[in-house]
Amino acid sequence: MIDLHGKRAIVTGAASGIGRATAALLAELGAAVVLVDVDAERGESAAQKIGGTFVHGDVSRRADCERAVRTAVDHHGGVDVLFNNAGIIRRSTVTGITDEDWDLVMAVNVRSVMLLSGLVVPLMAAAGGGSIVNTGSGWGIRGGGRAVSYCASKGAVVNMTRAMAIDHGPDNIRVNCVCPGDTDTGMLAEEARQLGESADAFYADAADRPLGRIGRPRDIAQTVAFLASDAAAFVSGAVIAVDGAGTA
Repeated sequence: MIDLHGKRAIVTGAASGIGRATAALLAELGAAVVLVDVDAERGESAAQKIGGTFVHGDVSRRADCERAVRTAVDHHGGVDVLFNNAGIIRRSTVTGITDEDWDLVMAVNVRSVMLLSGLVVPLMAAAGGGSIVNTGSGWGIRGGGRAVSYCASKGAVVNMTRAMAIDHGPDNIRVNCVCPGDTDTGMLAEEARQLGESADAFYADAADRPLGRIGRPRDIAQTVAFLASDAAAFVSGAVIAVDGAGTA
């Protein structure tokens, strides 16, 4: 059912974790993929491995977003799929978060979605439609402890998704949100470090959900691939938890 031949995709945060797994799967399913990340070494490696094109850039900066979109247009002629996946986390309460960390989380997790979506929507509209998928979080649906900036940012992404789906549905642009639960990525290990907790204990606690394990990057990638494809032609404005029933 899922065939992405002829699709042109941009994936942010593509050097590792969910972004890398998704870029690889989209390419495997036939899409031409532009990978965007601030990590040049791992981004180049990922692009070479999957046969994609790498753009080194900070997606919280308009100029870098413009360069990523321009690369997709120059190399592939347009953009059919945008996966706004880049994200960071700073574990803190509202009394402990610094202004700098708050602004950084909002810039990477929220402003990047606005910037890239604003750039690709006119291209998609002119081409007859497209698919935008945003990475939210289980903590964009419900709250979590010691993660106030992250929860705020992902709540914003969830509701931005709904607003964009309403605004751009008439142009046949579908906008959806995947909300991963704890997933085996570098970000999860970084959370344990920030909280000063044992990685083993942190991962064991994260696996305490009905399916009895944490997610794998490809688990989320498969949902993104579905949403990117014509198999999801009538799916828009959806917020899909991919979390082993964690939010349930």
